Amino acid sequence: MSFATINSRALLGVEAVEVKVETHLSNGLPSFAIVGLPEKAVKESKERVRSAIINSGLEFPDRRITVNLAPADMPKHGGRYDFAIALSILSASGQLRSEPLQNSEILGELALDGSMRRVHGAIPALIAAQAAKRKIYLPAANANDLILVGYEQGRCVESLLQYVDHLVNTTALRAVGDLLSRSTVAPKPPPRIPILIQGQAVAKRAVEVAAAGGHNLLMIGPPGSGKTLLANSLIGLLPQMSNGEALEVAAINSVANLTLEATAWRNRPIRTPHHSATSVALVGGGSKPSPGEISLAHRGVLFLDELTEFKAGVLDALREPLESGEITLSRANYRLKFPAKFQLLAAMNPCPCGYAGDVRHECRCPPAKIARYLGKLSGPLLDRLDLFIEVPGLSPSELLAQKPDSVDFDAARARIENCRKLQFQRSGKLNSELDTSELEQYCLLGSGLRKVLARAMEKLGMSARATHRVMKMARTIADLQGNHKIRENDLLEAIGYRKCQLNRSLLR
Repeated sequence: MSFATINSRALLGVEAVEVKVETHLSNGLPSFAIVGLPEKAVKESKERVRSAIINSGLEFPDRRITVNLAPADMPKHGGRYDFAIALSILSASGQLRSEPLQNSEILGELALDGSMRRVHGAIPALIAAQAAKRKIYLPAANANDLILVGYEQGRCVESLLQYVDHLVNTTALRAVGDLLSRSTVAPKPPPRIPILIQGQAVAKRAVEVAAAGGHNLLMIGPPGSGKTLLANSLIGLLPQMSNGEALEVAAINSVANLTLEATAWRNRPIRTPHHSATSVALVGGGSKPSPGEISLAHRGVLFLDELTEFKAGVLDALREPLESGEITLSRANYRLKFPAKFQLLAAMNPCPCGYAGDVRHECRCPPAKIARYLGKLSGPLLDRLDLFIEVPGLSPSELLAQKPDSVDFDAARARIENCRKLQFQRSGKLNSELDTSELEQYCLLGSGLRKVLARAMEKLGMSARATHRVMKMARTIADLQGNHKIRENDLLEAIGYRKCQLNRSLLR
């Protein structure tokens, strides 16, 4: 037989798209051509494949070889097709039977000696192969990915020769059960972070509300007031991800070529980019589009410290992902979508010097300079935040008179977990993710509460979006209190989280 087809997978965003590796051998002068929009690394696979076949003690056909990577209009990147190309050549030249390969998917990069090297983006391919009910063969270096997904039809291969021996002599390859036992990679809970901070009762309550409903939180206060400590407290209060959420996060990390520890794979991701980060670093992109910080924070927290030090254009790039929960990157030949359902946690100083309103330090900033400083935050961005919390600095007497308040961490975490469980039982999602059509169903307000909300809208100049966010927060507060219906106190507390006294007009 002079023709063979092998199934493989390409990466488009976090999707693993099926690729047919078609090989045809014909008479003529010996040559080796790869077609189907291969980029440079794919074209170079000709030399890797040739050397791997020869060094494995197999015969490289002295014929005209044409390899097509279909579909032909989709760009192909990386060395992930080496293994499939080598097997298709061996099958087309009659050295391997093609039947065992028909219901399998092949993925892996070859070294010159025929050994296998790790490929990134293996987890999306494993998930896709599982959905297609096909066996998939991966490099042994991707064993951790196979363990995380737990696909019993996946197999690990150490070299080209080992796989050929497997087909010819039916020698066994390592499956999930033959790798590390799941007991050795059982997820460990995140480290216990106690909530120890002087005073700041309102801020600590806001942190619990934000953690319970997945709401976005902005903290404003002078240096040393406890903003970073509060942020760490919120991160420690978040419950672990479900298996489905963990797989989503693992797939994104796999595409980004980041190593994911098996023992921590259910811990929510925390991303803390520096304020010098570019828009591409934050939302993703590049010549070979890869996920940015917002996608790496999917199902977790994106913490932006010193918010006003980020460039205005970088911050405005967050507007659409905050609303839609995904980011779309458009290129000439294709469009990629990366998930980006993250909780935004931000902290900032009230002015350039940092001491506006601080009882211990005098602010040196003129009003015009403060206005320019705060003007870096656009109205549409602020409109997409939920809670605005002032974290004032404490006076020396307050600092010395009070002992650190130790909030029962386990009790707070239990309340948050119960609150989240209630939300998923009711709507299948967090309150922060409710769309407009679901507000009347899950955030129903009586006539009296509607009047209260209407007065708040008029007084605070809230937009429709901000109003809806207040309703979602009220629903979360009611859930924390164990209230089946939203009560007046729940609504008033939610409204209070948008009544930031610092330049209130900016926050409308």
